[in-house]
Amino acid sequence: MPETREPARTPEALATLFNQRANAGDVEGLVALYEPDAILAAGRVVATGHTEIRSFYTDLLARKSDFPAPETLPPLRNGSLAMTFARLPKGAFSVEVAREQADRTWLWAIDQLKLAPPKD
Repeated sequence: MPETREPARTPEALATLFNQRANAGDVEGLVALYEPDAILAAGRVVATGHTEIRSFYTDLLARKSDFPAPETLPPLRNGSLAMTFARLPKGAFSVEVAREQADRTWLWAIDQLKLAPPKD
């Protein structure tokens, strides 16, 4: 994988880059979408920082190789913070907090990877 990757220039670009990198099996590219001290929650797993996030995605990509494109919803922005949302193919949502970096790119600081809709 190339060491230089396209950065997210807007908060909504993060979901597109995530999908591209996940489908390419690019663990380092996925980790690069997060701030160094970011928190990723996925079910019972909570990963903090690049090392734990890398471990999570290494395991995930070893088990899964197809990531359909989610429906992204418009982010809520407040200055250098943005809340991003994506509706996943089976109805679950992902919700993230992104922060604008000093170089005007965006990275996720908090990622709630999958929230299942309530069951009727």
